[in-house]
Amino acid sequence: MKILVTGGLGFIGSHTVVELQNSGYEVVIIDDCSNSSEKVLEGIFAITAKTPVFEKIDLREKEKIRDFFKRHADIKGTIHFAASKAVGESVEKPLLYYENNLNTLIYLLQEITTGKKQSFIFSSSCTVYGQADQMPITEDAPVKKAESPYGNTKQIGEEIIRDTCNVNSELQAISLRYFNPMGAHPSAEIGELPIGVPQNLVPFITQTGVGLREKLSVFGDDYPTPDGTCIRDYIHVVDLAKAHVVALERLLAGKNPQNYEVFNVGTGAGSSVLDVISSFERVSGKKLNYKIVNRREGDITAAYADTKKANEILGWKAGSTLDQAMKSAWDWEQRIRN
Repeated sequence: MKILVTGGLGFIGSHTVVELQNSGYEVVIIDDCSNSSEKVLEGIFAITAKTPVFEKIDLREKEKIRDFFKRHADIKGTIHFAASKAVGESVEKPLLYYENNLNTLIYLLQEITTGKKQSFIFSSSCTVYGQADQMPITEDAPVKKAESPYGNTKQIGEEIIRDTCNVNSELQAISLRYFNPMGAHPSAEIGELPIGVPQNLVPFITQTGVGLREKLSVFGDDYPTPDGTCIRDYIHVVDLAKAHVVALERLLAGKNPQNYEVFNVGTGAGSSVLDVISSFERVSGKKLNYKIVNRREGDITAAYADTKKANEILGWKAGSTLDQAMKSAWDWEQRIRN
């Protein structure tokens, strides 16, 4: 069965491609390599002994998407990762985020809603909840005004998919609202490889630990949390990748009672920025050079998941600890620097 993975050379996408191929699916990747590298294909092959079909396409080019689906008419499902994803950058470049994250989703949906049944998994985010009133966050928590253009694109993206499902019963869709992915494949063949300065905490930590960055900036220590730093739910990327396969199989098997569903994907535990730094120091045996600086615009105080729905209905559960995820991230960092 042929599955399209957009953004399949990226961090989460590449790990999901591995899990799909290990589960017997034929994978086709679309990626524009704006924040990834074709060398990731070598890592995927090293793990699975299979190289997925790869097409370098910018999804903002509507005619190229149309041509792609004419040539791959036998695709049964799409997992859509391709998007700009940095909260801070989205505050500075809102139009870039609206164009890249929303136009591409619309163009994809226009091609797959052409009269045949299609399964669609959307890469959503816990940012849709904004600063939730209660922790842990359930799927029934209100979707609040987004704190950043990035978060807003995920909210609007979900609305676009929901509205499309309402008028097209052939479209079967799941939005996975995931929390904070980290780590790397245990083989250290693939992992997080940001181009330029990392926007996420963990790669900045590992790059600082390996000497590529002088120091880590911790954005604020005056939040109403036990140690004053922001709290997030950090999930191992391999656990997250497996959730995508489970969700896809739910749709392909027709086990979904509605044609649009939403699931949180996290560990159910919150870790502060200082907790994550301590985890790095434990698994690496190194002291991290970091400095407390002012808060960063767009950040919320805390977000961690209630995972009961995913555990019970999807039959999926995160299996890795924070230290295990951090160890895999550190192993990956050391490998690529060596």
